[in-house]
Amino acid sequence: MKTELQIPSDLKFLTVVERWLLDCLELELGDSVDWPRQSSRLRLALVEAYSNVVRHAHKEQSQIPILLRLELKNRDLALEIWDVGNGYDLDTYSAPVPERKQEGGYGWLIMKRLMDKVEYQLQVNGERNCLKLQTNLPETVS
Repeated sequence: MKTELQIPSDLKFLTVVERWLLDCLELELGDSVDWPRQSSRLRLALVEAYSNVVRHAHKEQSQIPILLRLELKNRDLALEIWDVGNGYDLDTYSAPVPERKQEGGYGWLIMKRLMDKVEYQLQVNGERNCLKLQTNLPETVS
C-alpha cells in the first residue's frame, strides 16, 4: 500500500495527520497489530517530525505544504515527511544532556528510539528535505 497526504504547515492539522496515518494502517492490517501500543509510538514519532517541520523548517508559514508519504510492504512501514525549509545539518547535532535542562534537541533522539531506522536527506533533487521513518509492525501476540 502506498498513499500520500499534502497538508498545510499548521499544528491545528496535527490530529488530521495522526488519524490519516493510523486509519491507513488499520485499514490494511486490521486487528493483527497491537494498536494501543503501536499507535502510541507511531503517533509520538509523527508528532515530533510534523511539529518540527511546522516550527523550524517552515517557520509557522501555513501556506507552505508538507508532503507525507506512507508505504506499507507486508508489515514494514516507511513514512516520509517532505519539507521545503533550509534543512538541518545533522553533523551539527549533539544529543541533549538532561542534567543541563536543555529545552530543545530531543526530537531526533525520540524518533531514533521509537523507530527502527531514521534517515534525513537535505535538498533532495535540489528542492526538498526528506525525513524518513521506518519500522516493522509486529503481529499481535495471542
